[in-house]
Formats: sequence, C-alpha cells, structure tokens
Amino acid sequence: MLPAFSLIIPAYNEAQRIGDTLVQTLSYLRATSPGSELIVVDDGSSDGTADVVRDAFATAGAIKCRLIQHSPNRGKGAAVRDGLRAATLPIALFSDADLSTPIEEASKLVEPIHAGQLDVAFGSRALDRRLIGTRQSWGREQGGRVFNLLVRVSTGLPFWDTQCGFKAFRLETFRPVLAKAHSDGFGFDVELLYLARHAGLRMREIPVRWNHHEGSKVHFVHDSLHMLQEVIAMRMRR
Repeated sequence: MLPAFSLIIPAYNEAQRIGDTLVQTLSYLRATSPGSELIVVDDGSSDGTADVVRDAFATAGAIKCRLIQHSPNRGKGAAVRDGLRAATLPIALFSDADLSTPIEEASKLVEPIHAGQLDVAFGSRALDRRLIGTRQSWGREQGGRVFNLLVRVSTGLPFWDTQCGFKAFRLETFRPVLAKAHSDGFGFDVELLYLARHAGLRMREIPVRWNHHEGSKVHFVHDSLHMLQEVIAMRMRR
C-alpha cells in the first residue's frame, strides 16, 4: 500500500476529460492509498468543469474529496498553490488534469519522501525518453529542450525537465517555500524548484512515464515567452 497523500489536480475548462481522470484517480486511490485525499482546483472554468467534478466526487466512497473554485481564472500557478495550501496530509502531489503522467507513477515520488530521503520529488520526461509513449510534435519537443536549456542557464538549476506536471512535496519543509512563491502562470514550476533549491531542500528529478494528449492549455510560443519573463522576474526578486 502507498502512504496517504494529498493529490491536487488543477483544472481549467476540463469538462470533457476531467470525469475520466477522476474515475481513474479515485479507483487508484481506493486500491492503493485509501487514506489519501483528492483536491481539485477549478480555476475559473466556464464549461461546467465544477459540475463534472461534483458528480465524480459523489462516487468517491471513503476517499476525502474537496473542490476549490476560483473566479475569475487566475492561472495554473495560483491553482496549484491554493491546492497545496489546502492539503491536510504530510505529503502532497499535484498532477495535470489530463494524466499525461499516469497516476500509477505516484509511488515513484511519494515513497522516497515518505521514507525521509527527499523533500521534493518531481517527474521528468528528459532522463529516460524510453518512458515516453505518445510524443509531442518534433517542433514542440525541440522547443521544450531549448526552453529547459534557457531555464538552466538563467537559474542555475541542474535539472533537465522543470515543466512536467507531476511533482510531490514534504509539506512540513516546503510550506515556507510555498509562502514565497508569486508566479500565477506556467512559470510556477520553475519558481517552486528554484526556491526549494535555494532553501536547501533535498530534491530529486525522477524519470516517469508520460504521454502527450491533445487539448493542452499551453500555447507553446506565447506561453514559453511568458514563462521566460516570469523566470526573469523571479531572478530580479531574488
């Protein structure tokens, strides 16, 4: 059995797929970690996402569930931060709503934190690309590599994939870091890792399975430029 943990899923206009995601997630938690809790943060959706979430939660059984709603949309970073703040268990993990990283990979991140080895464990697509099933287009994949290289150069972070939406934290040590985070947009991943590293937390990048799903909310060129702006702003704050 997997130690109990808080699972946070940020969602923005995910009515078409959040139902299937929650069915899979709740089934996994009931079978492997029934003491866990599931928190969905609906970030100002306009498509009925919250209603789909409530319907799924009605089938949760013993799994503790909570829906947090933003109005208006504030950004993925704000949604993840609010979910982490609301977590009541010692370990919290956030996952993208499309389950690009299958929820079954949670043990790779939760177990080393539970064992006292790490404070932050985060999934990586770059360390073992054999674990990638459905790939992005060649252009997006190469662009992602360039973005991560720019992040490494501008922040000094030694990691090869900061953007995989699958990260776990020991909240006792991570909450002071969370209190210093400001980024509401897609640059929040870099900020959390940057602040955690400078706080001296024990961190590890862990290879996970991953599949590209159509319908991503990331507009590659526009959002990559905005993420780099957020990274620069973060360095200036430091």
